[in-house]
Amino acid sequence: MKFLSARLGVFFLAFGASAAAWSAQPLLTPAELDAARQQPAVRVIDIRPPDAYVAGHIPGAVSAPYAQWRGPANNPGQLPPLDTLTQLVRSLGVDRGTHAVVVSSGADGTDFGASARVYWTLKYLGLENLSILNGGVKAWADAGLPQDQAAPTVAATAFEPALDDAIIATTEQVAAQVGNPQVQLVDARPLDFYLGKVKAPTAQVPGTIQGAVNVENGRWFKPGTSIFVSADEARKIAAELLPDAKSETISFCNTGHWAATDWFALSEIVGQKNVRLYPESMAEWSQNPDLPMEHVPGRGSQILDKLKGVFG
Repeated sequence: MKFLSARLGVFFLAFGASAAAWSAQPLLTPAELDAARQQPAVRVIDIRPPDAYVAGHIPGAVSAPYAQWRGPANNPGQLPPLDTLTQLVRSLGVDRGTHAVVVSSGADGTDFGASARVYWTLKYLGLENLSILNGGVKAWADAGLPQDQAAPTVAATAFEPALDDAIIATTEQVAAQVGNPQVQLVDARPLDFYLGKVKAPTAQVPGTIQGAVNVENGRWFKPGTSIFVSADEARKIAAELLPDAKSETISFCNTGHWAATDWFALSEIVGQKNVRLYPESMAEWSQNPDLPMEHVPGRGSQILDKLKGVFG
């Protein structure tokens, strides 16, 4: 009996270690999440708008719409105040031991950026056991898995953040690295933004940060889907687009949304070290005329573009 108990103890110890390692994977398939969601340590966080959540969601999922994780309208990439984020995490029943799984709609690659941004925010707050449902609710529904309309009641936690400053870059920090050959600035926006042909409403002028390279966020998905490519394929993409190894990488876009996908791909899937996200991105950078930029159209072109915007 003692021998059997010892063997069972070893088995459960090994199983527990294996489960912990599995649960920490950054991407989960619908089948993997379905197998895990019954565990008390797993918290599914649905970041879709409230009406989509009410219409049907993964059983047991709590609602935390993406807008709650974002900044003000003029600078949406800015993090909300720390106390606001702390209270949000507590209200979701999330604490140090929680395996938080972020779920968005799965509509397209841009939608995935919302999951990546929330995942990054949770990691910045000090949480470590994090995943994203690959393909979102669409993939869950396509797999024929159940949904319900019941909003679960969860107990608030006493979560206290422990900020991970290694994954965030401020405007001042980015400015200090412009021209540094050991730092790679990565613009996650579509090519027309990078080339200064179009700009976001939150940006003062078109263009990109001086010295940045373009790695469009859409490159990380299987064509026509919001399904993230395999780790092997992600490594091939990274090697193709970023062939020169750097000691640090900083990802940005317009408002830190598309950039979160590049950060997630390079840091969590490819496994690069020292990858940071610049959350405010061009919405903040472009407001300061003293900060260096490239691909900025001439003043005449900018005036013409503004007139087109006004008069259609």
